[in-house]
Amino acid sequence: MQEEFKGILQAALNARRHAYAPYSNFPVGAALLCADGEIIVGCNVENLSYGLTLCAERSAVCAAVSRGIRQFKAIAVCAETRLPISPCGACRQVLAEFGDFPVFLCNVAGEIVETSVGELLPRAKTGILDGD
Repeated sequence: MQEEFKGILQAALNARRHAYAPYSNFPVGAALLCADGEIIVGCNVENLSYGLTLCAERSAVCAAVSRGIRQFKAIAVCAETRLPISPCGACRQVLAEFGDFPVFLCNVAGEIVETSVGELLPRAKTGILDGD
């Protein structure tokens, strides 16, 4: 793993502490490494109406976009899972909106899997709307 990516792993782990997860008791943290080197974090925010729950990955993206940041180098996602956590389909699609960049999946035990947005969601920008 490249040195520039190591900070987002700890930031994602720390972001879990801010999660609002009273229904699942499953805190998740995410950290985006922005093109300028800034790290922006997000955590899951649950709602009694479960469909309104915001995942940590989308929380981080929304925090970045609300600050005018739209270019990312990498994201890390961390939770207390047996295997490193992986983004849900909605998060994969939102991440793909901003490009194909490295994704670091981790758990609190320190296991890390490196993948990419493109590997998690192949052909994200092709389909019924691309006219082909």
